[in-house]
Amino acid sequence: MNFLRGVMGGQQPSGVQQSGTQTIQKLCDRVASATLLDDRRDAVRALKSLSKKYRLDVATQAMDHLINVLQTDRSDSEIIGYALDTLYNIMSNDADETDENQQITPDDLGVQFSETFIKQQDNITLLLSLLEEFDFHVRWPGIKLLTTLLKHQGTQVQQIVLVSPMGVSRLMDLLDDSREVIRNDGLLLLQQLTKSNAAIQKIVAFENAFERLLDIITEEGNSDGGIVVEDCLLLIQSLLKHNNSNQNFFKEGSYIQRMKPWFEVGDDNSGWSAQKVTNLHLMLQLVRVLVSPVNPPGATSSCQRSMFQCDLLQQLCIILMATGVPADILTETINTVSEVIRGSQVNQDYFASVNAPSNPPRPAIVVLLMSMVNERQPFVLRCAVLYCFQCFLYKNQSGQREIVATLLPSTIDANALSAGQLLCGGLFSTDSLSNWCAAVALAHALLENATQKEQLLRVQLATSIGNPPVSLLQQCTNILSQGDKLIRRGSKVQTKVGLLMLLCTWLTNCPIAVTHFLHNAANVPFLTAQISENLGEEEHLVQGLCALLLGICIYYNDNSLENNTKDKLKQLIVKRIGKENFTEKLGFITKHEFYSKAAQKPQPIFSSPDYMLFDHEFTKLVKELEVVITKAIYKSSEEDKKEEEVKKSLEQHDNIVSRYKNIIREQDMKIEELKQTVAALQATNEQNQSTMSLQLGQIQQHKDQYNLLKVQLGKDNHSSQNSTTQMNGFQPEEVSRLKEEIEELKKQHDILQGELSQKNVLIESMQQSQVDSQTDEMTGVSEKSAELQKELEMLRSQLHIQSAEINRLQAERMELLQKTEISGSLSASFDPSVNSQSNTEMEHKVAELLKEIAGLKEELKNQSEEKSSLKQQLDTAQSTAAILQDENQQLKQELSESKKEQDDLLVLLADQDQKIFGLKKKLKELGEPVEDEDDLESGDAGDEDDLDDDDDDDENVRDEDD
Repeated sequence: MNFLRGVMGGQQPSGVQQSGTQTIQKLCDRVASATLLDDRRDAVRALKSLSKKYRLDVATQAMDHLINVLQTDRSDSEIIGYALDTLYNIMSNDADETDENQQITPDDLGVQFSETFIKQQDNITLLLSLLEEFDFHVRWPGIKLLTTLLKHQGTQVQQIVLVSPMGVSRLMDLLDDSREVIRNDGLLLLQQLTKSNAAIQKIVAFENAFERLLDIITEEGNSDGGIVVEDCLLLIQSLLKHNNSNQNFFKEGSYIQRMKPWFEVGDDNSGWSAQKVTNLHLMLQLVRVLVSPVNPPGATSSCQRSMFQCDLLQQLCIILMATGVPADILTETINTVSEVIRGSQVNQDYFASVNAPSNPPRPAIVVLLMSMVNERQPFVLRCAVLYCFQCFLYKNQSGQREIVATLLPSTIDANALSAGQLLCGGLFSTDSLSNWCAAVALAHALLENATQKEQLLRVQLATSIGNPPVSLLQQCTNILSQGDKLIRRGSKVQTKVGLLMLLCTWLTNCPIAVTHFLHNAANVPFLTAQISENLGEEEHLVQGLCALLLGICIYYNDNSLENNTKDKLKQLIVKRIGKENFTEKLGFITKHEFYSKAAQKPQPIFSSPDYMLFDHEFTKLVKELEVVITKAIYKSSEEDKKEEEVKKSLEQHDNIVSRYKNIIREQDMKIEELKQTVAALQATNEQNQSTMSLQLGQIQQHKDQYNLLKVQLGKDNHSSQNSTTQMNGFQPEEVSRLKEEIEELKKQHDILQGELSQKNVLIESMQQSQVDSQTDEMTGVSEKSAELQKELEMLRSQLHIQSAEINRLQAERMELLQKTEISGSLSASFDPSVNSQSNTEMEHKVAELLKEIAGLKEELKNQSEEKSSLKQQLDTAQSTAAILQDENQQLKQELSESKKEQDDLLVLLADQDQKIFGLKKKLKELGEPVEDEDDLESGDAGDEDDLDDDDDDDENVRDEDD
């Protein structure tokens, strides 16, 4: 400060104090030209003190000199700290003092100076390298300066940091600093760095940011912590929002499980601090980020499943039912639970089982609906409850069934308040907001569920004492038609819109409901009157919805009512409304200013109850129906008939396709079974192959052992002739080894003998079964063919007899005809009565003969049919005989293969016997006693001769060697 006082306090020759600009100029010259570090340090300190009051002058004159100091004086942390503080003061808009001469707003100055600083990308790289310094006076101003640069030129600085080697890693190290000021300002820096930059967000996440931030939150006391917890939550939210990769990383890292302690609240929830409310609000928002409906469905369902498994959903439901929770936290908790259960069957089932801690216990759904239809509750809370009910029913047919069941006569409990009773109470309340909420909630109970639409037609309401009950559908139309006469708190349009949305949802894709609606003669005239009238702009939406409802009655009409068929309703529109006018009124719905807002998000967010007109799911329904209804209005009756025919043909086609699908499914199952069988057979085959290869290896091993024994025995014989003591020394080991091998060979011999006997038994059984089956089958075939031949011969003889009888009858018939002709020629000479009597007798005879001929023909036809069937049986028997012949050939082939296997076993046994005999002989020669199990003298003698020959050969070989 002495240096600054000397510069500022010097007197001009004129006695006038130097201006600030000249002072700054001199200080800049001193920074640039001074050779001593102390002088430069004092000059930079002076610039720092002037940087707030003379911000513009310091920035324009000293920025380059300050950057040069950062580059050249790295060894002195004090001057580096002064330079960084000065740069922060000229770029920050939070200066305590303002420049009296500046003509530009502080915000613009900060942006301009930041832009000038980052024109050289090396300046940002230099600043990142300075942050590695542990000195507090360097690191802290460096963090503040980089944060300010990110606020003013965020995108440009992010790109520079992204391409800088280890740039993000250096900034992540700030979270590990033991000094809380550095750590907390590092959090603010990372918030600015990760804003709207997915690439940096991913890098920060993979630098273990979630682990560090969650540790800080735990250390600070979770929701009871201070503003540091808030900064950590904001940073985590910045990393996760609209970043599917980080969300998946967060879930797979098991970080969702670490969120559960955040929501552990005690019994006494009074006196929450403002910071705790803020922290818990951010924590709830963080849960919603992970399960937002705008996320990919797979990621959302996975997070929902994890939240249920780690009991996070259960903890949220505890807060939901707790007492003393602040209203805004309760509202946000309801919204959070809504999105955690939306579309998740497991979570929806759990939520349905939650009970409020009341006496007697009531389901949480009932308690929430009581708040929704209570007009004294806050508006945002009622909207949250409606959203929760919608999410509970979203793709939840079992939940829809349970809600509708509470309205049916068989399930109504007079002593318990049910969800259906609350919805009906809200539907017919004098509060228009309750009407709208109840109508939308009931519409969601029917959405895409034709069964519940039909079930709801059974609901009967007792309107007043002494009057008969009316259906729920009729009561809705009654309130709709009397809407202008009823006294409402709120907008009457809101009540009409809610009821019309309910009716449109109810009648869509439900011809039975359309028939019930049209059965009331007053409904169609009411709709046509509403559509054709010239009403104000407020009623345009009502007219559009009436047109939509009438179009649904046309499109889903099954023509079961003669007075309200499709053609008659179309003619009514042409006469009363006009097609163009009808489509124009129908278009009022999508042109409404609130339609597009409701179509954006599933959550009903409205600034006031007056704006509460459209439901998100209903906007989807309108989008689907508008086109088809317009086409249906302009279609002629012939086109309708063609369309119905096409529908029928498509249904038939679908039935055929489904039938073939079933056939294909059955064939696939059979193929799968066959594949499994083939796999099992292949496994068995591989096992048999491995067993066979193992046995072959064992046989080869035995051969090698035998050859080795033979060689060793030859050597032992040679050594025994030279030295008896040496033979006696090696004899015990050799003898014991030979005994062991003989025992092994005996065991193998026994095993092979057993296998051979089994093969013999198998071959004999196969031969016997083959002979028996052949004899039985051939006997059966021969007997059957003989019987068929007998029957054929008998039929032939019968046919011959019948043909002879037919010839005889034909001859008699010719004779009778001749006789009748003769009697006719002689009729004049005889008595007429006698003549007529003879004619009558002849006619009877002829008729009887004709009947007999017809019967014989019929019998002949039957006999020919029997003959053809017998021929077919004969052909079948012949084919059976051919098949049996083929099977006989196969059995013969199998028998030959079995004989081959038996021969191979015999050869193998012979080889084994030969080996055993040879080994026994050698043992005898060595002087060991050998027990002969089988005395084959001839074989032994032959073997002895062979062994003598071998010994002679060995002696000859030894003589030659000598």
